[in-house]
Amino acid sequence: MDGSTTEHIPVLAEVLAEQIKLPKDAVVVDATIGQGGHSLLFGKRLGPKGAIIGLDVDINAIRRAQSVLEGLLCRVILVNSNFSEIAQVVRGQGMEKVDFILADLGFCSAQLEDDRMGLSFQKNMPLDMRLDKRLTTTAADIINRADEKTLADLIYKFGEERASRRIARFIVERRHREPITTTGQLAAIISNAMGKGGWSRIHPATRTFQALRIAVNNELENLETLLGSVPALLRQNGFIAVISFHSLEDRIVKMDFKSNEKNGVYKIITKKPISASRDEVSENHRARSAKLRIAQKV
Repeated sequence: MDGSTTEHIPVLAEVLAEQIKLPKDAVVVDATIGQGGHSLLFGKRLGPKGAIIGLDVDINAIRRAQSVLEGLLCRVILVNSNFSEIAQVVRGQGMEKVDFILADLGFCSAQLEDDRMGLSFQKNMPLDMRLDKRLTTTAADIINRADEKTLADLIYKFGEERASRRIARFIVERRHREPITTTGQLAAIISNAMGKGGWSRIHPATRTFQALRIAVNNELENLETLLGSVPALLRQNGFIAVISFHSLEDRIVKMDFKSNEKNGVYKIITKKPISASRDEVSENHRARSAKLRIAQKV
C-alpha cells in the first residue's frame, strides 16, 4: 500500500496505457473507481462523446473520485455500488455495450488509515472491515461468533495461512475472557499464536486479516459475478483488465480468461500476468504484489 493519504498512485497505470488503445467516444467502466487514478488516465484521452462509469462500494471513494475527475471532457457517471452489480449499473445508464472494463482489486491507503474501516493492524481501530457500510456482518461478528473449526477453515481458505488452527484456538481462548473488538487486540492474539518462530517478512496477522476482509466483503463471490457479467457487456474488440493482489483473486481471473478463450469469447492479451517494474515498486510499495491480466472480446 502506498503510504500517503493525499496521493494514491494507480498501480500499473503506464503498462495499462500502453496495452489499451481506445477511441475518443469509448465507454470505460472502472469497476473499482477508488481515488480515480486509472479513470483520470483514460478519461484524458476521451472526448465529449466518451464516458466513464465508475463504481465503488465505498461512498468516500466516490466523493474523492468526483473531485479528481471533474475537469474531464467526457461524461463521468459515478455509482455507489458493488462491481457484482455492473450489468444493472451499465444498463441503468441506458447502455448495452462498453469498450473497456477495468477492475483494480486493491484498496488504498486512505481506506487503510480510516478508523471507520477497521482494516489495519498498524494502529488500533474497531474491528469492522466492511468496505460497504450497507453490509451487516463485521469482522468482529465473525471473530466472536464463529466456532473454532469454522474460524480455522476461513483463515486457511481465504488467507492461505498454514497456522490457521493454532490462530483460531488462540482467538477462541481469548474471547472466552473478553470480546475481541479492535484490530490491535486481534493482531496481538495472532502474534502470540505465531510465536517468535512464526514471523516472516510479512506481519504475522497479514494473512488472517486478508481472510477476514475477503469473508466480510464476499470478495471472491463478487469477483466471480463481475467476471461472469463481462462478456455480455463488452462490444467486439473491447477489453477486460483486472489487477489482483493475491493468488486467490489471480487464480479466479486466470481460470475465467482461459475458459472464455477456450469457448471462443476472449483472446488473452497477457499470456503471463504483468507485474510492476522494480522502479514502480520503489515509487509505490503497493505495486509489489500486483498482477495485471488483460483479455479482448473476439
